[in-house]
This record gives sequence, C-alpha cells and structure tokens, in this order.
Amino acid sequence: MIQLKHVDFSYGDTPVLKDVSFRVESGEAVVIMGPSGSGKSTILRLILGLERPQSGDVFIHGENIADMKEKKKREIRKRIGMVFQDGALFDSLTVGENVGYYLLEHTRMSWEAISEKASEILDVVGLDADEVGDKLPEQLSGGMQRRVAIGRALLSTNPQIMLYDEPTTGLDPRAAHKVVDLITKLHRQRGICTIAVTHQIADAFLIADRFIVIHDGKVVFDGGFLELRDCVDQQVVDFLAPFRESFEQVARRKFVNTQ
Repeated sequence: MIQLKHVDFSYGDTPVLKDVSFRVESGEAVVIMGPSGSGKSTILRLILGLERPQSGDVFIHGENIADMKEKKKREIRKRIGMVFQDGALFDSLTVGENVGYYLLEHTRMSWEAISEKASEILDVVGLDADEVGDKLPEQLSGGMQRRVAIGRALLSTNPQIMLYDEPTTGLDPRAAHKVVDLITKLHRQRGICTIAVTHQIADAFLIADRFIVIHDGKVVFDGGFLELRDCVDQQVVDFLAPFRESFEQVARRKFVNTQ
C-alpha cells in the first residue's frame, strides 16, 4: 500500500532523510520511532505529498506520488486520513463544524445531513454529539480534541490509510490511553493501514506490532516487537535504553502466553 524506495530529503543544505526504504502492506499498523530531528514527521509529509524528495520514490497504491502534479495528489489524499500533532482543529469552528468541514467545503450536502454524519463519527470516536457538538475546541480537554481530529480525518476521506503525528504527546495517561484504544480499534475493526510517529514508546508498543527506527536520517531497524527488544544495534540500544521497563511490561502482557 505504501513504499519508500531510496528516499533522500533535505531542507535546504540540511540532510534529513538518507536512502530511506521500507514498505507498509494493506492492514498493517506500523510505528516510526527515533530521536528528535531524525526525520520521522517528514516521512508522513512525503507520504501525503506535502514534500517532494530530492531523490527516490514514494509509492501509494503503486503510484509514485513524488512525481505527481498537485491535482493528482489531491485524488491520492482522498484515501489518506492525517491527524497532525495537537489535532490542528479550527479554533473558530464548533466541534461539529470541524468534523464536518470537508463535507461543508466540498459537497452540496445540507447542513442537516452533514450534522447527522458528524454526530455518527463523534460516536465512533467515543464522544457524544449532544454534549460536545456545539462547543469550541478550546472548551474540550486535550484528549477529546485529539479524538475530534481523528473523527474529522475519518469523515473527510473515509480513509484506507491513517497517519498520526505524535497522537498522544502532551496528554495525561488516561486521555492517552483512550486515544491509543481508538487508534487500535480503527485499525482492527476497519482494517485501516496505520502509520504513527511518536516519542511515547509505551504507546507505540500498544499501537503496532511492527516498528521502524530512524537514526540520523537512516532506517536502523525494521521489525517486530520481540526483534526490537532483542536488537543489539548500538544506535537502537541507546535510543531504547530509557524504555527498557516498558519493554518488559508489554512483553509480559502481550507474549506471556505465547513463549
């Protein structure tokens, strides 16, 4: 469904990604991890076609988005839902208007019909439209805002692919747990191909069963949970050292009955 082949990307004279290659199959859930500034969020922007690599290819459903004109990219993006860091909701619109924004702008549906669809999506993400639909984003908690952003992405594109940029950053543990549960539910129940970028390693372990580690712009690991736990590459070991306790907790929860 998604493939990066030998991608190099720079901002000006500053290299960000160096010969990055990986693929994500339909229905997979993958987390991209790595130190700050390693190029994780840039990968999401390349998949969306918001950036163009200096060299290499970015394939979505077998089509190279790196070489596309903007009109064609917009067609590709209709299959992709994107949840930006902090949600990126419109401050001046109500929750219901945020969720239904794409339909308001791009269809001739009546507001009554759009409002009904927005209410259905809010229910999917665990929010009551009667309670939050007429509120402004600033009146909601951070976790609720993040779930509204996921709902907006779902209603905008009915996506086959969901991209999440730091979906739980800044949230308290309870709110983060609800967001992680929602991401995993959408993946499992709807078969949505999921790629998440996160610094929250404990959350990453719950979202995905496959992990890509980026260090200094290069892929230094690509594999499953147990492979990651046992990896001896020093760059990976150093990055994950502070999270060793999380590894063991997740390993006991996920694998205690299979080892």
